Formats: sequence, structure tokens, C-alpha cells
Amino acid sequence: MRDDNNERAEGYPGPLDLPDGHSAPDTDEPEARKFSLTDDVLALFEDGKTYAEAELRFQKSRAGFVGNRVKSALIYIFAAFGMFHLALIAATVGLVLALIPITGPLGATLIVTISLVVIGLIMLRLLKGRIDDIRDAFEGDDE
Repeated sequence: MRDDNNERAEGYPGPLDLPDGHSAPDTDEPEARKFSLTDDVLALFEDGKTYAEAELRFQKSRAGFVGNRVKSALIYIFAAFGMFHLALIAATVGLVLALIPITGPLGATLIVTISLVVIGLIMLRLLKGRIDDIRDAFEGDDE
């Protein structure tokens, strides 16, 4: 059975968790290097600088990844809106074709066109209300 106390007493160099180049000074040697507070502060500064550089590289890498993902997400958004637009065109054409037997071609076209214009005007009126709300929110900042 090994005795850990004997091992420490027989020249154990010191704790193993010291950073490289910072071994415990050997008190038997007269030229033993003693670390000062200045050395510790300089080492801390270097470690902080290294950490900041690594963090900057990491954030640049993350920004590149996010930029790439945003670009592909925008492509998918525009493709989805394109598909929705085509679906609305198909629904409009289908509605006109469905109304032709009831009202005739001209009547069906007028009904669908006027309905879409009315819906568009309602949407514009709602948009104007939202823009007015935004404008009102910023009017008090001029004073």
C-alpha cells in the first residue's frame, strides 16, 4: 500500500493544476524563481487578451453562420410568398370560372374584380390606421 504522505514528503513537486511555466518554486535552490504580483497581472492581461480574441473569432463565425441562414431563409420566404400568390391567382381564376354559368363571363369578371378591389381598399384603410398610430406615437418626441 502506498502512503501518499510519504510521496509528498519525498520531493513532491507541488500541485498539478498550475499553468505551464508556473511550477512551485523549489526552496532548496537559491535561484528559485519567485513570481510577483506584476507577473500575475501580466499573465491575467494576456489571458484576457487571448479570451477576447477567441470570443471575437467565435462571434465572427457565428455572424457568418447566421448570415448564411438568413440568406437561405429569405429565399424560402420569397418562394413561399410566390406560391401563395400563385394560389390566390388560381383561386381568383377558379372563382371567375365558377361564376360564368351563373352570371356570364363579363358578370363573373366584374364580380370578382370589384370584390378584390373592395377588399384591397379595406386593407389600405386598415394600413392607414396603423401608420397613423405609429405617427401619433412619434409626434410627442419633437417637444
